[in-house]
Amino acid sequence: MAKHMAWKQRDQKKIEVPANVKNQGAYRNIMSQINKLSRHNRQGSFKTRDRYYQAVERFARHLADKYNLQKFANIRGKHLASYVKDLQREGKSASTIKNELSAIRFYHEKIDNAKYILPDNKELKEKFNIVLDRRSFGGVDRTWSNFEFREMVNHATRLERHDVAAVLQLARFQGLRIHEAIRLDHAAAAAAIRSDTLIVKGKGGLVRSIPLRKETKEVLFRSIQGVVRGQKLFVQEGKKAHEVIKSVQDFILNHRDKFQEHDRESDLTFHGLRHSFAREEYDKRILEGFSEKEARQEVAKLLGHGRDDITRIYLA
Repeated sequence: MAKHMAWKQRDQKKIEVPANVKNQGAYRNIMSQINKLSRHNRQGSFKTRDRYYQAVERFARHLADKYNLQKFANIRGKHLASYVKDLQREGKSASTIKNELSAIRFYHEKIDNAKYILPDNKELKEKFNIVLDRRSFGGVDRTWSNFEFREMVNHATRLERHDVAAVLQLARFQGLRIHEAIRLDHAAAAAAIRSDTLIVKGKGGLVRSIPLRKETKEVLFRSIQGVVRGQKLFVQEGKKAHEVIKSVQDFILNHRDKFQEHDRESDLTFHGLRHSFAREEYDKRILEGFSEKEARQEVAKLLGHGRDDITRIYLA
């Protein structure tokens, strides 16, 4: 109870400036904004929230002294790159740096009026020449970069293929197989919106529960409009599910050359979005203090299978 009250009142406490921070005014401004975000965060245990908070507080010190930044909503790629280079000069491991970046991105996603989209680790390498050693489990890296995913969804929207845009997001943010996404009906979507949990029946009839992300809730809410109870969200009358599946796969095949980055290990595929989901969920759990084995077990449940060797392939 005491822990809960301490967390709840964090934003109300006087901000104490660390002795090594020179730009006290900028630091106080940024921390005031960060504290407001933390007050509304209900994700994870208290221990996890503290890990995230401590990481983003360290970043705030860098923003204040090096950039005199006044608004956390204005952080961009150059700020991340500068912070990573400082951590590397201090001798921090790649794993530690990735955990710091995960926490910063987590807080950034909570901002309603963020001015910029933060680069992922691949973009940091390409734009800022920052190399972070990747955890390797063998296999081919099939993940999509943030740029590839964002541009493909935007392109589908411009072409009024809203079904494609929605299904891509369900794979990226919920880890759905293509047939699982296409099979979603009005009832399943409405239940997920109400409960913030998506119930999916996967291979072999295995049923799993996946916490519904904010991004996906908005996708489902839009997709359910005009769809009658009992009807599938993305299979129009007169169409068959397998025809819609092929249409989505063909869309990726026909348009991926426009957005696919040149140094990929493999071509963009729908299934690669499940790899992106798995990688992100794994990294989150490592940041929360899970062991690598425990993190893989949790990811396996979300993906809807029970084999560790398959999970390792997803994590590449």
